Amino acid sequence: MAIEFHCPIVKTLAWPDEEHTRHFAQALALRVQAGGPGLCASITLEGDLGAGKTTLVRHLLQALGVAGRIKSPTYAVVEPYSVAGAGAEPLAVWHFDFYRFNDPDEWEEAGFRDIFAGPGLKLVEWPDKAGRHLPAPDLRLCLETIQGEGDAQERRVSLHALTPTGAALTAA
Repeated sequence: MAIEFHCPIVKTLAWPDEEHTRHFAQALALRVQAGGPGLCASITLEGDLGAGKTTLVRHLLQALGVAGRIKSPTYAVVEPYSVAGAGAEPLAVWHFDFYRFNDPDEWEEAGFRDIFAGPGLKLVEWPDKAGRHLPAPDLRLCLETIQGEGDAQERRVSLHALTPTGAALTAA
């Protein structure tokens, strides 16, 4: 009999500014790198427009060693990267943005099943647009914009580890 992994919300964080987002991304990058080139993980980023999903991904990719301009895949749907891992082999990273999907079947038609079945880190914005086709993530990040004092906006972030891999990515 298999034992199922159940984990409640691991953490709820407040990011009062972008520097806090950067620090979180750097800590997450260390966990990703510790997984090595064989890491197979999926992280979904959920939240309204402007909640900071792409900003978080940019900081994470920079912390993983991606140099140069990091483009949002809003129009391309996916941007692939190769980053140094803990071993000699590079780690494959894919940044998906399904915002422009009009039909969840577009995920299947685009041939993403093989990418999600293989090793690497999959970062997914707007996962709901892929519907039932998208495999369950290891880690869900739910970002919410909260109005602070004056014009300041902070982010409230809930981390949901759904697998042991997701729990390892959120370990302090």
